[in-house]
Amino acid sequence: MNEAGPSNANAAPFTIIGDRINPGFKSTTALLDVGDMAGVQALAKRQVDAGAAALDFTIGPRAKDDPQFLVEVIRAVQAAVSAPICFDYPEPAVQAVCLEAYDADRAGGAKPIINSMAETRWSMAELLPIRPCRVMLMASERLDNGIGKPNKTAAEIAGTAKRAALRLAREHGLALDDVIIDVSISALIADTAGMNREALAAIGLIGSDPELKGIHICGGLSNIAQQLPPKAADGSDLKLQLECAFLTLARPLGMDTVLATPWRGFQMLPEDNYVLGVFKRVLQASGTDVLRQVRKLYRK
Repeated sequence: MNEAGPSNANAAPFTIIGDRINPGFKSTTALLDVGDMAGVQALAKRQVDAGAAALDFTIGPRAKDDPQFLVEVIRAVQAAVSAPICFDYPEPAVQAVCLEAYDADRAGGAKPIINSMAETRWSMAELLPIRPCRVMLMASERLDNGIGKPNKTAAEIAGTAKRAALRLAREHGLALDDVIIDVSISALIADTAGMNREALAAIGLIGSDPELKGIHICGGLSNIAQQLPPKAADGSDLKLQLECAFLTLARPLGMDTVLATPWRGFQMLPEDNYVLGVFKRVLQASGTDVLRQVRKLYRK
């Protein structure tokens, strides 16, 4: 997978999976509601032109009820760009339609990505014989004596990631280069349990594990600034600065892939950056003190 770089040349490059073909964005919903394929194609092309190496793809619940429309949108996207598609559906039946519609030749031979598999959704492994694939694994939940449980510590996140990744390699022949671990970035305003702190620690554990050499680590950057004001206390773009703050800390630990809007202008932040400094303090807080620290991001 090609790598896109941050705006400062000295920082290590990272891969961007464009996140805009998703009805969670009102502008995308408007295109899908009227079947504006030219608009969807323009959106796909804009993401690739801005540096996306792959495109996350979901048309929402309509995919289950209207598989013909789902295939039409996939083919429209592939007619416009040569980037591989990351199919973002937890339902195996919908994923099967996506994988069967995908044309690897139009993507230069690149494999599609199944997003999101998990230990608690292991039946999705039955999709792998359809065609050669890459897999995005959710490490936020695990099976414990047959019961799905959320992972709350770095050790649980990293342990689940390793167990599932090695199982894919052992039982299904996937190379670790074809496995992408999603550590699940949380909305900062609601992170009273310190899940972003644990996610960063988990990235370090996964990235330094010699048995997982070659694996990729990913997170959805846009999650972190949900429900926060647009401007930081220093006048900067708060949402962008927070996304960059997480990336600044995560990239050296081993995170090499982001699910994000590619034209956001990501960069590694300097140590004296105001938002980065407050973000570090938020990560060390717990309980209601998290909210007190978060307020310092936009109100001095």
